[in-house]
Amino acid sequence: MAIAAAAVIVPLGLLFFVSGLIVNLIQAICFILIRPLSKNTYRRINRVVAELLWLELVWLIDWWAGVKIQVYTDPETFCLMGKEHALVMCNHRSDIDWLVGWVLAQRSGCLGSALAVMKKSSKFLPVIGWSMWFSEYLFLERSWAKDESTLKLGLQRLKDYPQPFWLALFVEGTRFTQAKLLAAQEYAASTGLPVPRNVLIPRTKGFVSAVSNMRSFVPAIYDVTVAIPKASPSPTMLRLFEGRPSVVHVHIKRHLMRALPETDDAVAQWCKDIFVAKDALLDKHTAEQTFGDQELQTTGRPLKSLLVVASWSCLLIVGALKFLHLSSLLSSWKGIGFSTLGLGIVTVLMQFLIRFSQSERSTPAPVSPAKNISKGESSGKADKQQ
Repeated sequence: MAIAAAAVIVPLGLLFFVSGLIVNLIQAICFILIRPLSKNTYRRINRVVAELLWLELVWLIDWWAGVKIQVYTDPETFCLMGKEHALVMCNHRSDIDWLVGWVLAQRSGCLGSALAVMKKSSKFLPVIGWSMWFSEYLFLERSWAKDESTLKLGLQRLKDYPQPFWLALFVEGTRFTQAKLLAAQEYAASTGLPVPRNVLIPRTKGFVSAVSNMRSFVPAIYDVTVAIPKASPSPTMLRLFEGRPSVVHVHIKRHLMRALPETDDAVAQWCKDIFVAKDALLDKHTAEQTFGDQELQTTGRPLKSLLVVASWSCLLIVGALKFLHLSSLLSSWKGIGFSTLGLGIVTVLMQFLIRFSQSERSTPAPVSPAKNISKGESSGKADKQQ
Protein backbone atom coordinates (compact mmCIF):
# COMPACT_ATOMS: atom_id res chain seq x y z
CA MET A 1 0.00 0.00 0.00
CA ALA A 2 1.37 3.42 -0.94
CA ILE A 3 2.54 5.73 1.85
CA ALA A 4 0.11 8.47 0.77
CA ALA A 5 -2.80 6.06 0.90
CA ALA A 6 -1.72 4.77 4.31
CA ALA A 7 -1.52 8.36 5.59
CA VAL A 8 -5.23 8.72 4.79
CA ILE A 9 -6.37 5.26 5.81
CA VAL A 10 -4.80 5.30 9.28
CA PRO A 11 -6.71 8.32 10.69
CA LEU A 12 -9.95 7.20 9.03
CA GLY A 13 -9.41 3.70 10.35
CA LEU A 14 -8.64 5.00 13.83
CA LEU A 15 -11.86 7.03 13.85
CA PHE A 16 -13.87 4.04 12.60
CA PHE A 17 -12.44 1.47 15.00
CA VAL A 18 -12.51 3.61 18.14
CA SER A 19 -16.05 4.88 17.50
CA GLY A 20 -17.01 1.35 16.48
CA LEU A 21 -15.78 -0.13 19.73
CA ILE A 22 -17.86 2.45 21.60
CA VAL A 23 -20.90 1.43 19.53
CA ASN A 24 -20.17 -2.27 20.13
CA LEU A 25 -19.97 -1.60 23.88
CA ILE A 26 -23.33 0.17 23.87
CA GLN A 27 -24.83 -2.64 21.80
CA ALA A 28 -23.48 -5.26 24.21
CA ILE A 29 -24.86 -3.43 27.23
CA CYS A 30 -28.28 -3.12 25.59
CA PHE A 31 -28.17 -6.78 24.55
CA ILE A 32 -27.49 -7.91 28.12
CA LEU A 33 -29.74 -5.50 30.02
CA ILE A 34 -32.61 -4.55 27.68
CA ARG A 35 -33.14 -7.43 25.25
CA PRO A 36 -34.17 -9.97 27.94
CA LEU A 37 -36.87 -7.54 29.10
CA SER A 38 -38.12 -6.31 25.73
CA LYS A 39 -36.78 -7.50 22.38
CA ASN A 40 -38.62 -4.77 20.48
CA THR A 41 -37.23 -2.02 22.71
CA TYR A 42 -33.74 -3.42 22.18
CA ARG A 43 -34.28 -3.47 18.42
CA ARG A 44 -35.44 0.15 18.37
CA ILE A 45 -32.45 1.30 20.40
CA ASN A 46 -29.99 -0.82 18.43
CA ARG A 47 -31.36 0.60 15.18
CA VAL A 48 -30.28 4.08 16.26
CA VAL A 49 -26.96 2.97 17.79
CA ALA A 50 -25.92 0.88 14.77
CA GLU A 51 -26.59 3.83 12.46
CA LEU A 52 -23.99 5.85 14.37
CA LEU A 53 -21.38 3.41 13.08
CA TRP A 54 -22.77 2.57 9.66
CA LEU A 55 -23.25 6.22 8.74
CA GLU A 56 -19.46 6.57 8.82
CA LEU A 57 -19.25 4.21 5.84
CA VAL A 58 -22.10 6.02 4.11
CA TRP A 59 -20.05 9.22 4.61
CA LEU A 60 -17.09 7.44 3.03
CA ILE A 61 -19.10 6.89 -0.15
CA ASP A 62 -21.04 10.17 -0.19
CA TRP A 63 -18.59 12.77 1.03
CA TRP A 64 -15.08 11.34 1.03
CA ALA A 65 -14.94 9.37 -2.23
CA GLY A 66 -17.87 11.11 -3.91
CA VAL A 67 -19.30 7.92 -5.39
CA LYS A 68 -22.45 8.69 -7.38
CA ILE A 69 -25.21 6.11 -6.91
CA GLN A 70 -27.92 6.61 -9.51
CA VAL A 71 -31.23 4.86 -8.80
CA TYR A 72 -33.56 3.80 -11.61
CA THR A 73 -37.05 2.73 -10.56
CA ASP A 74 -40.69 3.70 -10.88
CA PRO A 75 -42.12 6.44 -8.62
CA GLU A 76 -44.42 4.06 -6.72
CA THR A 77 -41.56 1.75 -5.75
CA PHE A 78 -39.39 4.73 -4.83
CA CYS A 79 -42.09 6.06 -2.48
CA LEU A 80 -42.56 2.66 -0.79
CA MET A 81 -38.85 2.09 -0.14
CA GLY A 82 -38.23 2.22 3.61
CA LYS A 83 -41.92 2.09 4.46
CA GLU A 84 -42.38 -1.69 4.21
CA HIS A 85 -40.59 -4.94 4.96
CA ALA A 86 -38.78 -6.17 1.85
CA LEU A 87 -36.63 -9.05 0.70
CA VAL A 88 -33.85 -7.57 -1.45
CA MET A 89 -32.46 -9.82 -4.18
CA CYS A 90 -29.37 -8.39 -5.84
CA ASN A 91 -26.62 -9.44 -8.20
CA HIS A 92 -23.21 -9.40 -6.51
CA ARG A 93 -21.25 -7.28 -8.94
CA SER A 94 -18.73 -5.20 -6.98
CA ASP A 95 -16.73 -5.29 -3.75
CA ILE A 96 -19.03 -2.75 -2.13
CA ASP A 97 -22.52 -3.93 -3.11
CA TRP A 98 -23.40 -4.17 0.59
CA LEU A 99 -22.33 -0.55 1.07
CA VAL A 100 -24.43 0.53 -1.90
CA GLY A 101 -27.35 -1.17 -0.17
CA TRP A 102 -26.60 0.77 3.01
CA VAL A 103 -26.62 4.04 1.09
CA LEU A 104 -30.01 3.21 -0.46
CA ALA A 105 -31.35 2.18 2.97
CA GLN A 106 -30.10 5.42 4.48
CA ARG A 107 -31.83 7.42 1.76
CA SER A 108 -35.01 5.44 2.48
CA GLY A 109 -34.81 5.91 6.26
CA CYS A 110 -34.16 2.29 7.25
CA LEU A 111 -30.37 2.02 7.51
CA GLY A 112 -30.49 0.79 11.11
CA SER A 113 -32.83 -2.04 10.12
CA ALA A 114 -31.05 -3.03 6.91
CA LEU A 115 -30.10 -6.69 7.31
CA ALA A 116 -28.38 -9.26 5.13
CA VAL A 117 -27.59 -12.94 4.80
CA MET A 118 -23.79 -13.21 4.94
CA LYS A 119 -21.09 -15.81 5.22
CA LYS A 120 -20.25 -16.87 8.76
CA SER A 121 -16.71 -15.50 8.74
CA SER A 122 -18.09 -11.95 8.36
CA LYS A 123 -19.30 -11.81 11.96
CA PHE A 124 -15.71 -12.15 13.21
CA LEU A 125 -14.61 -8.93 11.50
CA PRO A 126 -13.61 -6.47 14.25
CA VAL A 127 -16.22 -3.80 14.95
CA ILE A 128 -18.35 -4.10 11.80
CA GLY A 129 -18.94 -7.84 12.07
CA TRP A 130 -19.74 -7.58 15.76
CA SER A 131 -22.18 -4.76 15.09
CA MET A 132 -23.90 -6.87 12.41
CA TRP A 133 -24.27 -9.74 14.89
CA PHE A 134 -25.94 -7.46 17.46
CA SER A 135 -28.20 -6.21 14.66
CA GLU A 136 -29.48 -9.73 13.83
CA TYR A 137 -27.76 -10.29 10.51
CA LEU A 138 -27.98 -13.91 9.38
CA PHE A 139 -24.67 -15.76 9.08
CA LEU A 140 -24.36 -18.98 7.07
CA GLU A 141 -21.59 -21.52 6.47
CA ARG A 142 -22.41 -22.20 2.79
CA SER A 143 -23.35 -25.77 3.63
CA TRP A 144 -27.08 -26.33 3.23
CA ALA A 145 -27.08 -29.24 5.68
CA LYS A 146 -25.91 -26.81 8.38
CA ASP A 147 -27.57 -23.65 7.10
CA GLU A 148 -31.15 -24.79 6.50
CA SER A 149 -32.25 -24.67 10.14
CA THR A 150 -30.12 -21.58 10.89
CA LEU A 151 -31.73 -19.65 8.05
CA LYS A 152 -35.25 -20.77 8.95
CA LEU A 153 -34.91 -19.73 12.60
CA GLY A 154 -33.30 -16.41 11.65
CA LEU A 155 -36.08 -15.59 9.20
CA GLN A 156 -38.83 -16.52 11.63
CA ARG A 157 -37.31 -14.24 14.30
CA LEU A 158 -37.93 -11.29 11.98
CA LYS A 159 -41.69 -11.82 12.03
CA ASP A 160 -42.19 -9.46 14.97
CA TYR A 161 -39.61 -6.87 13.86
CA PRO A 162 -41.12 -3.54 14.99
CA GLN A 163 -39.96 -1.31 12.12
CA PRO A 164 -39.64 -1.67 8.34
CA PHE A 165 -36.58 -3.76 7.47
CA TRP A 166 -34.75 -4.88 4.36
CA LEU A 167 -33.16 -8.31 4.20
CA ALA A 168 -30.55 -8.56 1.43
CA LEU A 169 -29.89 -11.95 -0.12
CA PHE A 170 -27.16 -12.47 -2.73
CA VAL A 171 -28.48 -15.62 -4.35
CA GLU A 172 -25.44 -16.05 -6.60
CA GLY A 173 -23.65 -17.12 -3.43
CA THR A 174 -20.41 -15.26 -4.19
CA ARG A 175 -19.07 -12.11 -5.80
CA PHE A 176 -18.88 -11.89 -9.57
CA THR A 177 -15.47 -12.35 -11.23
CA GLN A 178 -14.54 -13.38 -14.75
CA ALA A 179 -13.12 -16.67 -13.47
CA LYS A 180 -16.37 -17.51 -11.72
CA LEU A 181 -18.38 -16.46 -14.77
CA LEU A 182 -16.36 -18.86 -16.93
CA ALA A 183 -17.03 -21.70 -14.48
CA ALA A 184 -20.75 -20.83 -14.42
CA GLN A 185 -20.89 -20.75 -18.23
CA GLU A 186 -19.27 -24.18 -18.45
CA TYR A 187 -21.69 -25.55 -15.89
CA ALA A 188 -24.72 -24.04 -17.64
CA ALA A 189 -23.62 -25.41 -21.03
CA SER A 190 -23.20 -28.89 -19.56
CA THR A 191 -26.61 -28.94 -17.89
CA GLY A 192 -28.79 -27.26 -20.50
CA LEU A 193 -29.33 -24.05 -18.49
CA PRO A 194 -29.28 -20.61 -20.11
CA VAL A 195 -25.64 -19.59 -20.37
CA PRO A 196 -25.06 -16.39 -18.36
CA ARG A 197 -23.05 -13.45 -19.64
CA ASN A 198 -23.19 -10.93 -16.78
CA VAL A 199 -24.36 -12.87 -13.72
CA LEU A 200 -23.67 -16.18 -12.00
CA ILE A 201 -26.15 -19.02 -11.70
CA PRO A 202 -28.43 -18.41 -8.69
CA ARG A 203 -28.37 -20.88 -5.82
CA THR A 204 -32.05 -21.07 -5.12
CA LYS A 205 -32.42 -23.02 -1.88
CA GLY A 206 -31.82 -20.00 0.34
CA PHE A 207 -34.19 -17.87 -1.70
CA VAL A 208 -36.91 -20.52 -1.61
CA SER A 209 -36.53 -20.77 2.18
CA ALA A 210 -36.71 -16.99 2.52
CA VAL A 211 -39.91 -16.79 0.47
CA SER A 212 -41.46 -19.72 2.32
CA ASN A 213 -40.75 -18.28 5.76
CA MET A 214 -41.38 -14.59 5.00
CA ARG A 215 -44.37 -14.79 2.69
CA SER A 216 -46.85 -14.08 5.52
CA PHE A 217 -45.25 -10.85 6.80
CA VAL A 218 -43.07 -9.42 3.99
CA PRO A 219 -45.15 -7.80 1.23
CA ALA A 220 -42.51 -7.23 -1.43
CA ILE A 221 -39.34 -8.41 -3.12
CA TYR A 222 -36.99 -5.76 -4.48
CA ASP A 223 -35.24 -7.10 -7.57
CA VAL A 224 -32.05 -5.01 -7.57
CA THR A 225 -29.55 -4.94 -10.42
CA VAL A 226 -26.21 -3.19 -9.94
CA ALA A 227 -24.12 -2.10 -12.92
CA ILE A 228 -20.94 -0.07 -13.37
CA PRO A 229 -20.77 2.18 -16.47
CA LYS A 230 -17.82 1.58 -18.81
CA ALA A 231 -16.49 5.09 -18.22
CA SER A 232 -16.30 4.52 -14.44
CA PRO A 233 -13.74 2.40 -12.61
CA SER A 234 -15.19 -0.34 -10.43
CA PRO A 235 -15.49 0.85 -6.82
CA THR A 236 -13.48 -0.98 -4.16
CA MET A 237 -12.86 -0.39 -0.46
CA LEU A 238 -9.33 0.75 -1.24
CA ARG A 239 -10.57 3.30 -3.78
CA LEU A 240 -13.08 4.58 -1.22
CA PHE A 241 -10.41 5.16 1.42
CA GLU A 242 -8.22 6.86 -1.17
CA GLY A 243 -11.10 9.23 -1.97
CA ARG A 244 -11.38 8.17 -5.62
CA PRO A 245 -14.87 8.53 -7.16
CA SER A 246 -16.91 6.04 -9.16
CA VAL A 247 -20.42 5.79 -10.58
CA VAL A 248 -22.86 2.99 -9.75
CA HIS A 249 -26.18 2.43 -11.51
CA VAL A 250 -28.90 0.66 -9.53
CA HIS A 251 -32.08 -0.69 -11.14
CA ILE A 252 -34.92 -1.63 -8.78
CA LYS A 253 -38.07 -3.54 -9.69
CA ARG A 254 -40.69 -4.33 -7.03
CA HIS A 255 -42.50 -7.67 -7.04
CA LEU A 256 -45.43 -8.49 -4.78
CA MET A 257 -44.68 -11.47 -2.55
CA ARG A 258 -48.23 -12.74 -2.93
CA ALA A 259 -47.77 -12.92 -6.70
CA LEU A 260 -45.03 -15.55 -6.42
CA PRO A 261 -45.86 -19.22 -7.09
CA GLU A 262 -46.89 -21.39 -4.15
CA THR A 263 -44.64 -24.44 -4.59
CA ASP A 264 -40.92 -24.51 -3.79
CA ASP A 265 -39.96 -25.75 -7.25
CA ALA A 266 -41.95 -22.99 -8.91
CA VAL A 267 -40.36 -20.35 -6.65
CA ALA A 268 -36.90 -21.71 -7.52
CA GLN A 269 -37.73 -21.46 -11.23
CA TRP A 270 -39.05 -17.92 -10.71
CA CYS A 271 -35.70 -16.98 -9.18
CA LYS A 272 -33.82 -18.49 -12.14
CA ASP A 273 -36.08 -16.64 -14.58
CA ILE A 274 -35.42 -13.37 -12.75
CA PHE A 275 -31.69 -13.85 -13.22
CA VAL A 276 -32.11 -14.64 -16.91
CA ALA A 277 -34.02 -11.35 -17.21
CA LYS A 278 -31.36 -9.61 -15.10
CA ASP A 279 -28.69 -10.91 -17.47
CA ALA A 280 -30.57 -9.45 -20.46
CA LEU A 281 -31.03 -6.17 -18.59
CA LEU A 282 -27.28 -5.96 -18.02
CA ASP A 283 -26.70 -6.63 -21.72
CA LYS A 284 -28.95 -3.69 -22.51
CA HIS A 285 -27.13 -1.54 -19.94
CA THR A 286 -23.80 -2.41 -21.55
CA ALA A 287 -25.13 -1.23 -24.90
CA GLU A 288 -26.89 1.92 -23.67
CA GLN A 289 -24.87 2.71 -20.49
CA THR A 290 -28.10 3.40 -18.64
CA PHE A 291 -31.25 1.67 -17.42
CA GLY A 292 -33.59 3.35 -19.87
CA ASP A 293 -36.71 1.34 -18.95
CA GLN A 294 -37.02 3.10 -15.57
CA GLU A 295 -36.95 6.69 -14.36
CA LEU A 296 -33.83 8.14 -12.77
CA GLN A 297 -34.84 9.11 -9.23
CA THR A 298 -33.32 11.95 -7.24
CA THR A 299 -31.77 10.60 -4.03
CA GLY A 300 -29.61 13.57 -3.05
CA ARG A 301 -26.72 13.48 -0.60
CA PRO A 302 -28.07 13.91 2.96
CA LEU A 303 -26.03 15.78 5.56
CA LYS A 304 -26.71 13.23 8.31
CA SER A 305 -23.62 11.11 7.68
CA LEU A 306 -21.43 14.23 7.51
CA LEU A 307 -22.79 15.46 10.84
CA VAL A 308 -22.24 12.06 12.47
CA VAL A 309 -18.62 11.84 11.30
CA ALA A 310 -17.96 15.43 12.39
CA SER A 311 -19.46 14.69 15.81
CA TRP A 312 -17.43 11.50 16.25
CA SER A 313 -14.27 13.35 15.18
CA CYS A 314 -14.77 16.17 17.68
CA LEU A 315 -15.64 13.75 20.48
CA LEU A 316 -12.63 11.53 19.89
CA ILE A 317 -10.17 14.40 19.39
CA VAL A 318 -11.25 16.03 22.65
CA GLY A 319 -11.14 12.69 24.42
CA ALA A 320 -7.70 11.88 23.03
CA LEU A 321 -6.28 15.29 24.05
CA LYS A 322 -7.60 14.92 27.59
CA PHE A 323 -6.24 11.39 27.80
CA LEU A 324 -2.80 12.46 26.59
CA HIS A 325 -2.79 15.38 29.02
CA LEU A 326 -3.69 13.22 32.00
CA SER A 327 -1.51 10.24 31.11
CA SER A 328 1.51 12.02 29.58
CA LEU A 329 1.57 9.10 27.15
CA LEU A 330 3.88 10.79 24.65
CA SER A 331 6.35 12.05 27.24
CA SER A 332 8.30 8.77 27.33
CA TRP A 333 9.69 6.34 24.80
CA LYS A 334 7.43 3.66 26.29
CA GLY A 335 4.37 5.79 25.64
CA ILE A 336 5.48 6.62 22.11
CA GLY A 337 6.06 2.92 21.46
CA PHE A 338 2.61 2.07 22.79
CA SER A 339 1.01 4.71 20.55
CA THR A 340 2.95 3.47 17.53
CA LEU A 341 1.82 -0.09 18.25
CA GLY A 342 -1.80 1.08 18.43
CA LEU A 343 -1.55 2.81 15.05
CA GLY A 344 0.09 -0.28 13.61
CA ILE A 345 -2.77 -2.47 14.81
CA VAL A 346 -5.30 -0.11 13.23
CA THR A 347 -3.37 -0.20 9.95
CA VAL A 348 -3.32 -4.00 9.93
CA LEU A 349 -7.04 -4.18 10.72
CA MET A 350 -7.88 -1.77 7.91
CA GLN A 351 -5.78 -3.72 5.43
CA PHE A 352 -7.57 -6.88 6.57
CA LEU A 353 -10.96 -5.24 6.00
CA ILE A 354 -9.92 -4.04 2.53
CA ARG A 355 -8.52 -7.42 1.52
CA PHE A 356 -11.58 -9.20 2.91
CA SER A 357 -13.79 -7.12 0.62
CA GLN A 358 -11.84 -7.87 -2.57
CA SER A 359 -13.59 -10.02 -5.15
CA GLU A 360 -10.77 -12.38 -6.01
CA ARG A 361 -10.41 -13.41 -2.37
CA SER A 362 -14.04 -14.38 -1.95
CA THR A 363 -14.76 -18.09 -1.89
CA PRO A 364 -16.49 -19.19 -5.09
CA ALA A 365 -19.69 -21.14 -5.05
CA PRO A 366 -19.15 -24.73 -6.06
CA VAL A 367 -19.67 -25.30 -9.78
CA SER A 368 -19.49 -28.64 -11.49
CA PRO A 369 -17.07 -29.11 -14.38
CA ALA A 370 -18.49 -29.06 -17.86
CA LYS A 371 -16.40 -31.82 -19.37
CA ASN A 372 -17.25 -35.50 -19.49
CA ILE A 373 -20.63 -35.20 -17.84
CA SER A 374 -23.43 -37.35 -19.07
CA LYS A 375 -26.95 -36.02 -19.23
CA GLY A 376 -28.04 -38.00 -16.18
CA GLU A 377 -25.03 -36.88 -14.16
CA SER A 378 -25.66 -33.30 -15.21
CA SER A 379 -29.15 -33.36 -13.73
CA GLY A 380 -27.82 -34.60 -10.42
CA LYS A 381 -25.17 -31.91 -10.35
CA ALA A 382 -27.75 -29.25 -11.12
CA ASP A 383 -29.80 -30.28 -8.10
CA LYS A 384 -26.74 -29.91 -5.90
CA GLN A 385 -26.00 -26.47 -7.37
CA GLN A 386 -29.41 -25.31 -6.19
